[in-house]
Amino acid sequence: MQVRHILENKGRDVITVASNATLEEVARILSDNRIGALLVKGKNGALAGIISERDVVRAVADKGAAALGEAVERHMTRSPQTCGEADMVESIMEMMTRGRFRHVPVLGDDDQPCGMVSIGDVVKIRIAETVREAAVLRDYISAAV
Repeated sequence: MQVRHILENKGRDVITVASNATLEEVARILSDNRIGALLVKGKNGALAGIISERDVVRAVADKGAAALGEAVERHMTRSPQTCGEADMVESIMEMMTRGRFRHVPVLGDDDQPCGMVSIGDVVKIRIAETVREAAVLRDYISAAV
C-alpha cells in the first residue's frame, strides 16, 4: 500500500507554523488540533523543518518555562526525513522505526508539503491489511474444505 492511500483516508491538511513562532504558540496549536507535530515552513514556503511535542518537552526540560518564549527555529528538526505519495507504507514504517520519530512530512511532485503521516496512521493501515489478508486466507481454507 502507498502513502497516497493513507492521505486519501485521513486527508491532506497540513498545519504549519512559522520558524519565528514561539514554543508556547506551538504547544497551543498542537493541543487545539490534537496532533503531535507541525511542519515549519521557510520564507519561500518550502519545508524548513518539523517541530513535535517531544521537541517542546525537551526544551522545557532543559530551560524550564522560559523555553516557551523561544522561537521554533531554535528547537525544530531541520531537514526532516520525508516521503512521497508513491512511497510504500512498509518503507515509511521502517524509516520511522530506524529514526525513532513518529511523523513524516509527505512532499508532492513540486516538493511542497501535501500531507503528514504519523506512526498511528501507518499502524492503522497495516492492521487493516493484516485483517484483510487473514479474512482472505480464512475464506480460501473454508472453500477448500
